[in-house]
Amino acid sequence: MLVVSCTVPSLDVAQAISRILVMEKLCACVNQVPSISSYYMYEGEFCEDEELLLLIKTSEEKYIALEKRLKELHPYDVPEIIASAITHSSSEYLSWMQEVLK
Repeated sequence: MLVVSCTVPSLDVAQAISRILVMEKLCACVNQVPSISSYYMYEGEFCEDEELLLLIKTSEEKYIALEKRLKELHPYDVPEIIASAITHSSSEYLSWMQEVLK
């Protein structure tokens, strides 16, 4: 199982992407972390933005489809899509995820 992090520019975008990913069973759930500050370089410019962070729980089997759909839905040219393996979790939570992602 994986946790995929993805920043988004607004609550409307966060809600739309989250709903679609869950309804299409590309993930078990999405947590929205409000109000993060992002500092980065893009196209040679220093950028400072207020964003939201999506924490998307999915399986390795669903990752490629999830990434493709995120790129279709996301307003950024280069969205942040970073997957991290879930190395430890409660067995109940993992069972729930597996059931939801069937």
